[in-house]
Amino acid sequence: MNRHYKYYIGIDCGVSTGYSLYHKAERKLIQVSSMGIVDAMDAVQLINLMHPGELFVRLEDARQRKWIPKQKDEKAERGRNRGAGSVMRDAQIWEEFLDKYRIPYELVAPKNNKTKLKADYFKKITGWSLGTNEHGRDAAMLVFGF
Repeated sequence: MNRHYKYYIGIDCGVSTGYSLYHKAERKLIQVSSMGIVDAMDAVQLINLMHPGELFVRLEDARQRKWIPKQKDEKAERGRNRGAGSVMRDAQIWEEFLDKYRIPYELVAPKNNKTKLKADYFKKITGWSLGTNEHGRDAAMLVFGF
């Protein structure tokens, strides 16, 4: 990534897609939320259309995860495997979407993102005072301070 962009969007894949919009010049988060994948794609496309050439997306790519903790029983293990597969497929769909619309992006390994922050600590380090959930906070940490 050798260019400075005005807007950075963080995407945390999952059933509830974490979405965060960061304004680089103002060094502040504009949006921290979660939504369905289609709504998140619409939000990315809207920023892309409103600010052509000024957007960069950082996408957490679960396909780069090397280890997923084992569950205590077979039923939980099957659920874990289905969930992991679903998140990996979401990353692939996002990559196809970003390529199709020629939106510049970077795939980020989960280990390279600060995740699972508690709301109070997130507020302290980012200054974001509105409500959040874990998915939105994880997305925000992909772009905050970039």
